Amino acid sequence: MFKNFHGYGLLEAYHKMRQVQKDHPLTVQKQLVKGCCVLLITLLLWNMPAEYYGMEGLTVVQQRIIAIFAFATLMWILEVVPSWATSVAIIGLMLIFTSDSGIKWMCDPEQVGTLLSYKSIMATFADPVIMLFIGGFILAIAATKTGLDAQLAKALLRPFGNKSENVLLGFLLITGLFSMFVSNTATAAMMLTFLTPVFKQLPPEGKGRIAMALSIPVAANLGGMGTPIGTPPNTIAMKYLNDPEGLNLGLGFGQWMMFMLPLVIVLLFISWMLLKTLFPFSQKTVELKIEGGMKKDARTYIVIVTFFLTVLLWLLDTVTGINSYTVALIPFVVFALTGVITRADLEEINWSVIWMVAGGFALGYGLNASGLAALAVQSIPFGDFSPLLILLLSGLICYGLSNFISNSATAALLMPILAVVCTAMGDKLDAIGGTPTVLIGIAIAASSAMVLPISTPPNALAYATNLVQQKQMAKIGLIVGIISMVLGYGVLYAMGSLHLI
Repeated sequence: MFKNFHGYGLLEAYHKMRQVQKDHPLTVQKQLVKGCCVLLITLLLWNMPAEYYGMEGLTVVQQRIIAIFAFATLMWILEVVPSWATSVAIIGLMLIFTSDSGIKWMCDPEQVGTLLSYKSIMATFADPVIMLFIGGFILAIAATKTGLDAQLAKALLRPFGNKSENVLLGFLLITGLFSMFVSNTATAAMMLTFLTPVFKQLPPEGKGRIAMALSIPVAANLGGMGTPIGTPPNTIAMKYLNDPEGLNLGLGFGQWMMFMLPLVIVLLFISWMLLKTLFPFSQKTVELKIEGGMKKDARTYIVIVTFFLTVLLWLLDTVTGINSYTVALIPFVVFALTGVITRADLEEINWSVIWMVAGGFALGYGLNASGLAALAVQSIPFGDFSPLLILLLSGLICYGLSNFISNSATAALLMPILAVVCTAMGDKLDAIGGTPTVLIGIAIAASSAMVLPISTPPNALAYATNLVQQKQMAKIGLIVGIISMVLGYGVLYAMGSLHLI
């Protein structure tokens, strides 16, 4: 992650711990067994007679895409290799075996059916949504280089005074705010670093330390829901909702924040009430001491002006006509030309997340461009499905998977499928608020999954402080997650019914 970031030591320790776990001989053996099982299932689906699928007119290319989709699903769920590595494999397999630049004797269109465009597969890595990710990363890097993040944290926490419960609220709100624009992992690392002197002041026998430590992952996970760039599942949802060749709903950055920001604020206040009730403070006051500050030079002021201009343009996208994807490149251009961002800084972009998302987009492209999605719509009676059942099942499946695997992988897996289902169901979804309720619901469910230390990196970082027990994390994570799902889906249903999204 960002080497200039406050709390980089925490991030580095977290990644080293994960690597040690992966390199353990027993873990390696388990991964090999899982990998062999995935390979066998993929080969079975790849070579199985087409009539077994029950889809009339299924081509060889479409069958291969089914096999690749199954491969991706199993690899992501079983975590045989890192999520981004699976995504790279998806793109590679599609290029070699299903595109017009594939192996000649295996990609004869007269024998295997319509081939995919290799340019379009590769273009998934340059999708406008990817530009949105990069813009968010660039803003975060610039803020940490200039010390703007620490200065904002100090300024925003100052009004909360030194009463323990108010300081807790301050950390919840500020962490939530930061995670709307900065990766929740980096935000959690930074805020836990700022909390270190507070931990030392609180008595070990009290529960205040637990409340403080848990406030960071809870707020980081919830805060990410507030903006389209807050967490990958949000951006993936925007991709499918706004795809000109798909749903083409034209949902803007400001529209997203209009209904998600109030939801996040309410959830953060509910979390505050729960934390201070379940883990009450025995010491009523604490002193906040945040080290570091903002550099006072021309580049810092460039970052400040550009940051707020970018956010303003995101919010006014429907007024200016400049969509959020184009706006995301403005800070990149400004910081590159003014020297705020250097070549070395580009290496700090979280490319693994970008590859992870690109692989999911490639799957979605394969489903649609090959005609497999249309064939599935014809073959499977989606129109007979209950809208409420689709909504509940998709949310529960996403919530369940996201507690054990990457929420980005979960969203990348479910979004293409649900986009096909929603298209096939047509007007029937109006009863639950339309397609946005289902797809944005997936983003909410992914961010609500925070039961275990392995559920999200912020959870793992908080657990690594040794101030929190797994059962305590599970307790608050389950309660907040359920409330988040209920309120989130309620808001989506209401907004959909009023035709505001």
